Amino acid sequence: MRFEVVGEPAYTALKVYLEGGESITAESGAMMALEGDMEVETHTAGGVLKGLMRRVLAGETLFMNTFKAGPGGGIVWLAPSSPGHVEHIGLMDEGVIIQDMSFLAYHGDVNHEIIWRGLRGMVSEGDLFWLRVYGHGGVWVNSYGYILERELKPGEEITIDNFHIVALSDEVEWRVRTFGGLKSFFFGGEGFVVDVKGPGRVYLQTRTLPELAYLIRRFIGGERSKGFRFTISI
Repeated sequence: MRFEVVGEPAYTALKVYLEGGESITAESGAMMALEGDMEVETHTAGGVLKGLMRRVLAGETLFMNTFKAGPGGGIVWLAPSSPGHVEHIGLMDEGVIIQDMSFLAYHGDVNHEIIWRGLRGMVSEGDLFWLRVYGHGGVWVNSYGYILERELKPGEEITIDNFHIVALSDEVEWRVRTFGGLKSFFFGGEGFVVDVKGPGRVYLQTRTLPELAYLIRRFIGGERSKGFRFTISI
């Protein structure tokens, strides 16, 4: 199996070359195009019960699509829902924790489960759960903005804005907390942060969708009156 990331840095898509018998499984709605000898099977994500849990608790889709190449091989094009980057994370009998909206596809002998994030997760993003993907193979994650990989040494610590996390490897220790004191929490513009301690890997996105939504709201609806419109008549 070969793959390439095209359209970087802003409008990235994933192109996967499959030999006969190879397959990948992707989020429902992620397919952009198919080429060659390809078969598609739509199924619930890990069975009906696990799929419902994933849909209700982690905010992900109930269904997934598995693309399998016939004897002639083929190509699968996948496109994330938001503009940004796509990154491949290799799995060697370990796992990675992925925030909702960042899972794109996986290959190999891979499974997934729901991870309890704590009540502060609900307060900070409306999500109590993250998705843990584990096994032997690999997973592709996507982001809004570019993905930065940070390797933490044993005992090394980093504090990350809650919305900038894409994924965390299993080895790291992490906890969600408020940012600073009350003044920093309410007026510092951060709200909740995540303390991460190595060893392990952290994947960060350089932009966040809530900030984009805020900027858009400034120019629509009731905020429109804050702008100026000039009309020139001749």
